[in-house]
Amino acid sequence: MIAQASSKFVRISPTKVRQVCDLIRDKDAREAEVILVHINRRPKEFLIKILRSAIANAKVKGFNAEQLYISRIVCDGGPAWKRYRARAFGRAAGIKKRTSHIKIELDIKNKV
Repeated sequence: MIAQASSKFVRISPTKVRQVCDLIRDKDAREAEVILVHINRRPKEFLIKILRSAIANAKVKGFNAEQLYISRIVCDGGPAWKRYRARAFGRAAGIKKRTSHIKIELDIKNKV
C-alpha cells in the first residue's frame, strides 16, 4: 500500500456504494477516475472525492498518478439513523437511514 484515503459516516447505503466500487476495483487510478466521472450513480460523488484524496496523498509521497492502481476498495456499513414514518391506523413504522465507511488504498503497478 502506497497511499490511502477514507471517509466515514457517509450518508448513503453501503449496498449502493458497493455496486459502484465493483466497477473500479483493480483499475488504474486515472482510469477509475474517468469511469466515475461518466457513470450516473449517486455514490460517484463520494468515491471521486476519496479517490482524488488518495492520489494527492500518493503525490505528497513522491509517486506519479500514472504509476498507481486501486489495490483495495472497501465499503463497510456504519451506524444507521433510526427514524419513524406514519402508517395506517395511527401506527408508526421504523426506517433505517444507513451510513457507510469507505476506504481506498493505492499501490504501484507491477512492471513486466
